[in-house]
Order: sequence, then C-alpha cells, then structure tokens
Amino acid sequence: MHRIKWALITLVIIALGSSLFFPGSAKAEPKVYIGGSMALTGAYAENVAAVLAAFEDYAKYVNETKRMAPWRDEKFPADVTLEMLWRDDELKPAKALSIYEELKAQGILVFQVSGSPQALALKDRLSEDHMGTVSFTSGAFLLKPPQTIFTHFPIYTDSLAAIADWFKEKWKETRKPRVAYVTADNAMGKSIEIPEMETYLRKTGYEFVGTQYVPLVPTTPPTTQLMWLKQNAVDLALGAMINPGAQATIKEAVRLGMAPHLGYKIAFGFPGTCPSAMFERDMGKLGDGVLIAGSQPTWSRDLPGVKFSTELQKKYHPNKWISDGSYFSGMAEVMAQVEALRLALREVPVEKLTPTAVLEHGFYKIKNLDTGGMTSTPLTYGPGKVEGVDGVGVDQMRDGKAIRLGVWPCRHLY
Repeated sequence: MHRIKWALITLVIIALGSSLFFPGSAKAEPKVYIGGSMALTGAYAENVAAVLAAFEDYAKYVNETKRMAPWRDEKFPADVTLEMLWRDDELKPAKALSIYEELKAQGILVFQVSGSPQALALKDRLSEDHMGTVSFTSGAFLLKPPQTIFTHFPIYTDSLAAIADWFKEKWKETRKPRVAYVTADNAMGKSIEIPEMETYLRKTGYEFVGTQYVPLVPTTPPTTQLMWLKQNAVDLALGAMINPGAQATIKEAVRLGMAPHLGYKIAFGFPGTCPSAMFERDMGKLGDGVLIAGSQPTWSRDLPGVKFSTELQKKYHPNKWISDGSYFSGMAEVMAQVEALRLALREVPVEKLTPTAVLEHGFYKIKNLDTGGMTSTPLTYGPGKVEGVDGVGVDQMRDGKAIRLGVWPCRHLY
C-alpha cells in the first residue's frame, strides 16, 4: 500500500516538474483562422480549386518558416499558427451567407469571396461586421461604395479600358475604331455595362456599337453573336468572361475567320477573369491576337512570385501540379489576409484580436505589399481604398504565348 502511495506521489512530482521546466507543453500555441467561402462547385470550380490550393500551401509555408515570402524580411509571429477554415458555397449566394455566419461563429477574423453573386450578397453584411475580405472577383460594384471587400487585380472596366488604350495607340486608320461588348450573360459580364465605361471609350476616340451576350459556359458556339460583330463592322470586341466562355468564343471566331491575322480583322479583349496562364495552356496558337488585361502571370515568366509558387507546389503536392494561373490570385489573396493579421498583431494581442482590429490595424495599413509580380502592381489599401493596384498589366497572345505588353493606369471607371 505504501509503495502505491509513493508511486503516485512520484508521478505528481514529475508532472509538476515538467510543467515548471517545459511550460509550453501545457499550453497550446494560439492560432488564427484564414480562408472563407470557396466556389468549388459550378462554373469557377477549376479556378477556385487553384485559389484554395494556394491558400493551403501558403499557410503551410508561413507556419513552417514564419516568413512572409522569400523576398521579404518581415516575419509572422513565432508563437501564432495559421489554420484554414473554408466551405464550398457552390456559387450560390444563399449558401455563401450561411457559410459566412458559420465561419464567423468559429472565430474567423478575415474572409474570402470567390464570385460576383456571392460578393453582392455579402458585401453589406461584411461591412457591418467590419470583416476585412479578399476577393477573387473584381467588379466595379465593389468600389461603389467601397466597403470591406479588397481587390487584388483591376476592376473589369479598368482592365478593358487598358486594352482599349493599347488598341487605340496602335490604330492606323483615319476613321474611328468601332468597339462593342461581347460579354458573359451574368452579373460579372454585365458589370462592364456602365455609363462611365461607354463614355470613356467615346472620349478616347471610339465609336460604340452595342452589346452581345454569351452564356457563362456556352453549350453551343456563339455564332450569332460573332456574326453580329461582322455585320456591324466591329474592330474591337471587349467582354468579361471566364475561360470556358472566352475559349469557346475565340474558337468559333477563328472558324469564322475573325482575328487580327485572319480575313476579318478584329481584336478580342478580356479582363483577368480569363487568366492568361489557362488561356495559353488550352488555346496555344489558336488564341493568337487575343488581349487579356489585369491577369495573373503565366508559369513561364521570370518573376519571384512565379518561382515561389512553383517551389511551393513542388514541395507540398509534387504529384498534383496546378497549371491554372488562378493559383497566383489565391496567393495574392492569402498574402493580403496574412499580412493584415501580421500588422494587427503588432498592435493587439492575439487573444484580443477581432475583425475590426484586423481591418483597422491590418488591411488599412497594408502599403506597397510586394507580391513578387503576381499582381499588376504592389498592393496598397486604406479606409475607402479597397482597390489594391493602380495599374493594369496587358498581355497579348503571340505564337501561342501570353506576352506582357506593358502596364497602363487604372482609369477608375465605376
């Protein structure tokens, strides 16, 4: 009996000694949640799967190294861990709303939206809650009024204006070039139909012709819409489409002999909703002449962000290469979320962090965030300034490759 008693006393002493000499073992490392609502079902599924992979890869990198990027000196707090929280909203606004409430109840301090319908449904609620949010969509509606959804690539109207600027600079004829919209038949596609966009085109010397719509994911070639362009002698067709729509449109245009190098001379331009990397991968030389503005880079570009993203993929999922350039979008978004948390943690202890603290001490303090070339310009945010970039990179497909033509200013058309 005495032996059992002494054995118990010995165990208690050992336990007490361990807690004294190894205090960290008795207390879990605090964690903060990143992530949000991801449309892994529906038209954007491939794109958003790439975004999610970037979030997960970056969280692992920061947790392992505490570094923010290979080209940066700043470190994430050594005693705080990042953890992903996300759900599939299936591109449904109602589901995105319920996901937001669920993740907010679990303590998420930052959020992500991955489509225009979800952003439209959530933006007022996010603003009321002071929830800083990164976005895979970049519609002009996010800037009117600016609330708490932050963009990392130019709004669609500014992207198309940059294409129009380049096209007008190259225009050689004495007559005015004729421009029309051929855009997706959804909220994203129709967001370019604002008076400010049409006014800008007319002011810069274009004759505006009209609009045609193409389903977000066409089930048949958009022959009628393209023939309308021919009948109206359009020189430049602009529209906001995702790759399935843009690729189907261009394939049919080529079949009809419509391209800068074919019988009917016309140029087509899309914003970053049609990532250059995917368009290059899928279309090759068939897409020659197409202009894409505000897009992420392609995987062949010599940029720090491209090298970093390549290394992360090889390390964390070497047998599952993600070629979708939306991975760069995801990387820019998660970098902004984690930078906001890092900045906020300099002012507020982790146990007292709130969405408001992360918004005011984090997102609003992000200045010239270097994404390694994954965005057109470094990202800067602030109260009332939710548009991160101030320039638009324009690419053109040439000989099967997306070539960067330069960077044009954001015209702030909203």
